[in-house]
Amino acid sequence: MGAEPEATESPVLPSGPRLLPWSGAEGKACFLITDDHGGPVSRLADATEAVQLGMGAELLAHANELLPGTPRGELRFLAERLTEALRDALRVAESRGQRLHRLN
Repeated sequence: MGAEPEATESPVLPSGPRLLPWSGAEGKACFLITDDHGGPVSRLADATEAVQLGMGAELLAHANELLPGTPRGELRFLAERLTEALRDALRVAESRGQRLHRLN
């Protein structure tokens, strides 16, 4: 493993294309190749991700309020699994965001 950067060194962000939080034509993934990690497209992607994570957290809270009173059945089963998947995705996204924040 490589040595940790010294305090005087600027951290290096992961190189390579960035997966953007929106889809392109036909629902295909969009990637940002260059943007200097602070350009306008990166800032737009950061803002979009923040909105998406906020909406996900709100939907998760709403689902947690509604699910206990919903009768059992396939729809409820699906909603419970989707809620679990969203909770996991939000946790992963938050974790990755914290790790990237520490690099800055």
